Amino acid sequence: MLVLLPPSEGKASSGRGAPLKLESLALPELSGARQAVLGELVELCSGDEDKAREVLGLSEGLRGEVAKNTALHTAGARPAGEVYTGVLYDALDLASLDTAAKRRAARSLLVFSGLWGAVRVTDRIPSYRCSMGVKLPGLGALGAHWRTAMASALPEAAGSGLVLDLRSSAYAAAWKPKGGIAGRTATVRVLHAPTRKVVSHFNKATKGRVVRSLLTAGAAPKGPAELVGVLRELGYVVEAEAPAGAGRPWSLDVLVDEVH
Repeated sequence: MLVLLPPSEGKASSGRGAPLKLESLALPELSGARQAVLGELVELCSGDEDKAREVLGLSEGLRGEVAKNTALHTAGARPAGEVYTGVLYDALDLASLDTAAKRRAARSLLVFSGLWGAVRVTDRIPSYRCSMGVKLPGLGALGAHWRTAMASALPEAAGSGLVLDLRSSAYAAAWKPKGGIAGRTATVRVLHAPTRKVVSHFNKATKGRVVRSLLTAGAAPKGPAELVGVLRELGYVVEAEAPAGAGRPWSLDVLVDEVH
């Protein structure tokens, strides 16, 4: 099983250890594309601060994020699973998993990123600010930049098993499963049951809990239909829609009564 996650805007500060080593990151096929984004991002943020803020979509109160990006080559790196600290990752709570569940997380979780493309939770990265929606002056829109490199790297990472896609739309644009992989892919929404509406906070929190539940249970569903059964056994209320034709992903709705 491969679980595709969005990153979080909230990130822990960089560690005090060794700096980033691009060659050590998973999915080495993305190295060239990573180097291109990293180089332009550092150059952008080392120049006109106001221009960098505008490109990155940062408010006046987030000026410090520009300075953070100038030090990406030298800042201490830490596991990506520790860097991302948003709602989904708080609910997932990787640090509190037992040893076996942590091993499963290292094998199965893949975090998409505007800067790195995609990384494993064990990959060591510095804290940064660069969303997939950014359009860099030289490279253009990052979603489009990543598509070519992802097209070769992600099918190999997906292998022959289930792909659980929990990404937001901006990150989903960087790689869309096709053919046989799409047929083994399940996309998930979390809906407030009484209103059938998506609410951002509990959408993210519930996705984190779903992943945690799968990891702690040691579940390894082989396809979307089996995933539906596993989630129901774990206590989730799930509505599933099989694709209308071959080569399309399944759509799963997880229904939640309370907003929290």
